[in-house]
Amino acid sequence: MRPFYACDTAEHTLARRQFLGGMAAAGLGTMVGGLKTFTRPAAAAEMARQQKRIVVFNMHGGLSQLESWDPKPGTATGGPCRSIPTSVPGIHISELLPKVAQQMHHLTLVRGVNTAEDDHVKGAYLMLTGRRQTPAADYPRIGAVAAKALAPADDALPGHIVITPGGGGGSGNDSAYLEPKYASVVLGNGNPPMHTTRPESVAEASDAARNEFRRRVNERFLSRRRTAMTDAYASSYEQALQLMERREAFDVTKEPASDQERYGKYDFGRHCLLARRLLEKGVTFVQVSHSNYDTHNENFDFHLEQLAEFDLGFSNFVADIADRGMLDSTLIVVLSEFGRTPNINLYYGRDHWSKAWSVVMAGCRTPRGFAFGGTNADGTEVVDGQVDHGNLFHTYLESVGVDSAGSFSIDGRDLPIADPAVGAIKQLLV
Repeated sequence: MRPFYACDTAEHTLARRQFLGGMAAAGLGTMVGGLKTFTRPAAAAEMARQQKRIVVFNMHGGLSQLESWDPKPGTATGGPCRSIPTSVPGIHISELLPKVAQQMHHLTLVRGVNTAEDDHVKGAYLMLTGRRQTPAADYPRIGAVAAKALAPADDALPGHIVITPGGGGGSGNDSAYLEPKYASVVLGNGNPPMHTTRPESVAEASDAARNEFRRRVNERFLSRRRTAMTDAYASSYEQALQLMERREAFDVTKEPASDQERYGKYDFGRHCLLARRLLEKGVTFVQVSHSNYDTHNENFDFHLEQLAEFDLGFSNFVADIADRGMLDSTLIVVLSEFGRTPNINLYYGRDHWSKAWSVVMAGCRTPRGFAFGGTNADGTEVVDGQVDHGNLFHTYLESVGVDSAGSFSIDGRDLPIADPAVGAIKQLLV
């Protein structure tokens, strides 16, 4: 069986052609210099800056669109929150997001989402895979797809990282039929991965000798019985060693004190700053979780408190990505598993509502300062630009240059990268 390392999509083919074409266009001097030209710090930094990346802010539990991206003040379903103007004339969002409102010129609001799935687990699955959950098949999450399609093969850092408020430290089971190397590395409360420091009881020389012995044994074995699985097994050890050498990438305390203060020293602000740091270090995909928005009770008090955290951390993150010239190469997505009911229940809460809610995007091919789709006056249904999870998944991938209609070649089988029954949202790709 031949090991498959690349996705063989048109995007990778195009990238190789562009690279070779650039070499030729640069003239004989560049060709004589060879690849050493691209090891110069300025060139390497520019190549790293242009590498496409994705960051997802997952608002666990079901963020209320009416208290965030699609307020309906003065209506029977609107609740007590007002809407406020943003940096884009004519676009208003909730008063609970005043700092994000000032970054609206970087953002796109997708206000016509209808996924027709009100279950937490199933809703989260379809939003992160672009497909409905079924016993017949499991599909890789967006982070695994991004890591396989976009991450450099020899990258020392994981290509798929999830930052959670609670426990973590292990590897997620979210790459499905893709290789385990594309599964998430979970950073519980933003802490560095576990077991990435050499025990004091093991001398450096002993550790080096042990790894050299392992490599020799592996080489002997692989020369006779090499498969994709054995390659993945062997490479995991090398990646672990490289990860130990790059452990400082996960240390958010290395960021300037002024930035730590600006983002806020509560967990979500720290996680946002860590996400920025990881993207700048070259990580392909980062997911930041903020929870729990499942506000069946006291919806308004909870959103008042929770969105204040989100407003500070997220607004600083967007501003920094833009100011550092990374917005054209970084796709930002704010999603949840569904929205919340326009109806306010007897506990002053909102229940699950997937028929008319909102997602936010920014960066890469996404238009800036744009609101797409809309709901009726009470927010009970989509009246313009209706989209679902499959459309959004295609759009995310197309925005970062992946041919979402293409396939991954897995053990000799071509498996569609995204649901072939739907396609991208053309209005959200420029």
